[in-house]
Amino acid sequence: MTSAKTLLIVYHSHTGGTRQMVDAACAGAAAADSSVAVRLLHATQAQPADVLGADGYLFATPENLAAVSGLLKDFFDRSYYGVLDQINGRPYATLVCAGSDGTNAARQIARIATGWRLKAVAEPLIVCTRAQTTEAILAPKHIGPDDLLRCRALGEAMAAGLGLGVF
Repeated sequence: MTSAKTLLIVYHSHTGGTRQMVDAACAGAAAADSSVAVRLLHATQAQPADVLGADGYLFATPENLAAVSGLLKDFFDRSYYGVLDQINGRPYATLVCAGSDGTNAARQIARIATGWRLKAVAEPLIVCTRAQTTEAILAPKHIGPDDLLRCRALGEAMAAGLGLGVF
């Protein structure tokens, strides 16, 4: 009998968009495979031990100034060397809530994941809110149902893949 798998979701959200995306992914993961435990941690709470204790990862961030959020970057800074060469080959995916693009934030996470020798199991899921003015950028975000379905599907796929041992 195989031991239960754990999907660790580490996120930061400032205006609520990324949190909505993460909640949808969590719901999908929970619905997909009851043998996979889903751990949701804010970036300020996540520690190297949490990374070591997980079998797969979903990293979620708003795009801030064409980059990952500072708090998610802080998580990576605090965790990087504590898990280096101990999580090689584990699967990961990325969620980005962006105003217009999101690709640079996704690229930054991919570079970190490459250093950790993680395996990308999905293309980065980027939701563009089109927020371009100061007021729109700082306003609470509302992610549309189609985008939330995509986030849910990613969570389902991550949990199903872990549960089935596909990755």
